[in-house]
Amino acid sequence: MKETILLFGFDQKKAGEVKRALLPLKMKVKVVDLQDYIQPVGYLAGNKEIPENERTEEMEIKEFEQEMMVMAWLSSAQVDQVLMAMRKQGIGRINYKAVITQHNQFWDCRTLYEELKKENEMLHEKML
Repeated sequence: MKETILLFGFDQKKAGEVKRALLPLKMKVKVVDLQDYIQPVGYLAGNKEIPENERTEEMEIKEFEQEMMVMAWLSSAQVDQVLMAMRKQGIGRINYKAVITQHNQFWDCRTLYEELKKENEMLHEKML
């Protein structure tokens, strides 16, 4: 599978900055549409073995409170390269970042976001 960066809740300007920063790394950068937040992150990142979730009329999909970036199919060294390229480009802080794992690739975007939110809150509590 192709190395992919998924962006959630980014405005056009910042998404463009991320795309430009990562262009030399030749990774796919995909801005995820709000209606796709119900999908498994692995599916959105191109894993064809993960089925698409069906959308129902009752589903209310809300934008996340903060931006989220998900890195898929990257080695540890590539994750470091992504973060360094973004830092060099002067892209502001993204509090919710994740790497797709064997476990979380089946989670829908909201589930992953809520897990990152919990982790972020626990981290801030420890710092106080």
